[in-house]
Amino acid sequence: MPSAFQFQCHLVLIFLAASKGETRYLEVRDAGEDDPFLLLSEDLKRELSAGQIYRRSLRCIDMLSIEGQFTFTAEQPQLHCATFFIGEPEELITIDYDFVNIDCQGGEFLKVFDGWILKGEKFPSSLDHPLTTSQRYVDFCESGNIQRSIRSSQNVAMIFFRIQQPGNGFTVTVKKISNLFPCNVISQTPSGRFTMVIPHQHRNCSFSIIYPVVIKISDLILGHLNGLFLKKPSAGCAGVGDFVELLGGAGLDPSKMFPLADLCHSFHGSAQMKIGCDNTVLRMVSSGKHINRVTFEYHQLDLQETETRKENSIEEFCLPSI
Repeated sequence: MPSAFQFQCHLVLIFLAASKGETRYLEVRDAGEDDPFLLLSEDLKRELSAGQIYRRSLRCIDMLSIEGQFTFTAEQPQLHCATFFIGEPEELITIDYDFVNIDCQGGEFLKVFDGWILKGEKFPSSLDHPLTTSQRYVDFCESGNIQRSIRSSQNVAMIFFRIQQPGNGFTVTVKKISNLFPCNVISQTPSGRFTMVIPHQHRNCSFSIIYPVVIKISDLILGHLNGLFLKKPSAGCAGVGDFVELLGGAGLDPSKMFPLADLCHSFHGSAQMKIGCDNTVLRMVSSGKHINRVTFEYHQLDLQETETRKENSIEEFCLPSI
């Protein structure tokens, strides 16, 4: 049986990638029968002419992958609502308040969160985000007109809101901006290729794939300084300031996932792993002393895929759960 996390994330993003020119919905059982995620297609993005703004109403539970202006107006009390925003890996998300009519004193609220929270788990994790958890929330009832524009630190963000009075609501404009060095990313699709570069920055970066996958690392450069490679450690990654780890689990937070493999030696070639977990994360830990770079590709794990591959392969994990 699929876990709640798989149902809410894994299947949602599969249909996001698979939608073909029409708006599709997926029920979220925990949110109620009338609260679906909205899955927008690439065709809709192409159909919008240059300069045209996409507009539509928000549902209590929603998911958006497109720029536009979005309005929520309560027809009845809505106590537990959220909208998830996701962009391409190289994009950041900006959320601007155009109009807000809520009763803060009466218990209504509108909050932006820098990242995603699902089932109490955060992405990026607290270990990998530059802000504290409290700083990642922007509460309109506390900031008001002081901060009417919020920018995410990665390709995902979300808003939480409670609207109790019919007729109350808000309008936001969502835009995407380029991110030259993407760090923390949630993939929209079950397959792809990505290069993560951390240039002399002391930070940890996670790439999350909410699917069972085969992941293949084809190029890894650690400790690159002035055109020279530092001497490789003798064995293991203990005490090494720069390395890549592969994680697997059934939740959203990388810090709560199971470590599957550590890579702390630079190489050009192929290292492959089958990971049948609900969520697969490639995480790079960087000391900030060097330029670190990793290139990898991934595709959804076929349930019938049992053949032994020719490439270098690491042990399979989580396969009984899929």
